[in-house]
Amino acid sequence: MTSLLFVLSWFFVMQSTYHPNPMEYNLIPNSKPLSASDGSKYQMTKQNVESSFGNRKLVKHDGGKCHQNDELVIKVYMYDLPREFHFGLLDWKPNGNSVWPDVRNNIPGYPGGLNLQHSIEFWLTLDILASEFPQAPKARTVIRVQNSSEADIIYVPFFSSLSYNRYSKGGKDHLILAHHPNSMLEARMKLWPATFILSDFGRYPPKVANVEKDVIAPYKHLIPSYLNDKSTFDSRSTLLYFQGAIYRKDGGLARQELFYLLKNEKDVHFSFGSIQKDGIKKATEGIRASKFCLNIAGDTPSSNRLFDAIASHCVPVIISDAIELPYEDVIDYSEFCIFVRTVDAIKENFLINFIRGISREEWTRMWNMLKEIEHFFEFHFPSKENDAIQMIWQAVARKLPAIRLKLNRHGRFSRSPPSTEKGLRSIPSPRNFW
Repeated sequence: MTSLLFVLSWFFVMQSTYHPNPMEYNLIPNSKPLSASDGSKYQMTKQNVESSFGNRKLVKHDGGKCHQNDELVIKVYMYDLPREFHFGLLDWKPNGNSVWPDVRNNIPGYPGGLNLQHSIEFWLTLDILASEFPQAPKARTVIRVQNSSEADIIYVPFFSSLSYNRYSKGGKDHLILAHHPNSMLEARMKLWPATFILSDFGRYPPKVANVEKDVIAPYKHLIPSYLNDKSTFDSRSTLLYFQGAIYRKDGGLARQELFYLLKNEKDVHFSFGSIQKDGIKKATEGIRASKFCLNIAGDTPSSNRLFDAIASHCVPVIISDAIELPYEDVIDYSEFCIFVRTVDAIKENFLINFIRGISREEWTRMWNMLKEIEHFFEFHFPSKENDAIQMIWQAVARKLPAIRLKLNRHGRFSRSPPSTEKGLRSIPSPRNFW
């Protein structure tokens, strides 16, 4: 009898101490723009979009354009940290004691090469500074405020050392950019309550970074945008294109397998390449002459290769099971990308037969779609309507309800006396239990 009571008491303790994770529920607004109901025509409908925040949103039947709700502007508080933490890293020297450059007259240069693909923090910081101009850009989703209590979110400029408030909201209302997969490699484990802007979750534990709380931003593509593209199915003579590092570790082993499967196919370009010398020029020519471009997982699930393909209107073939994509809550990538599971892709003849089976009409539809959506992945200063900068801010805006939920739950017992009890040790049985 004593043993039975002991077991039952522990059962009730476990039941009573379980609390569901507030982020277990789907908090993303029920929106499904950029989807095609008939599988052949780009369609969008405003009736299918619901937003709990009222943000500018993508709607159907509008040719890829986004509607603007002028009443929504994200109020952002940005720390005025010393220049050594942001533009000072670009060798910018201030006139006097200014913390920020006057970007109306002189924008500090950003390093080229591979550095450029992770320049997201540069573009977003410029956009915040531009919001203070007397004549701010028309394409504006964000405005800088000088009082943090008025802000929807607190923005942390590009730096790794951070004055982090651990005593009020635990960092839950902070926005931190760490687009390079090795950014803040040690600090990320302490900063996890904040909202990260990342390229993917490949090097993050699920509890530190996940799709529920964080934002995936596109890479800045390295290949120039393909303006006035008049190519056709027949004029792009290469069926399938890949150029880059072939021998990778971990999830990138599929590259090696696919190289051996595809290297002898006559209309497939699969070779090693880098940005050294004229590597980008050759890649530009090769991608623009190709119908499909492979985006295979490497050391991380994502790469700028996907966004080079989009900018070149080369239909992406994504072989990366763990990839996360920018703005996927409002964009249906299956309308202009091909997804293949890794386990299928490395089967002999599977991938090449699958790609050869895609018709001229289907490729042309996806090619046209790429031209309609490419502006979502372009970075400009000043930013333009629904370019990459505005799309990232809109993605942040869609996270604000979840952030508010976390803050409200965090403050439930803020007025209660601090508890000295560590937990419920036993539960008395009801009188009529037996």
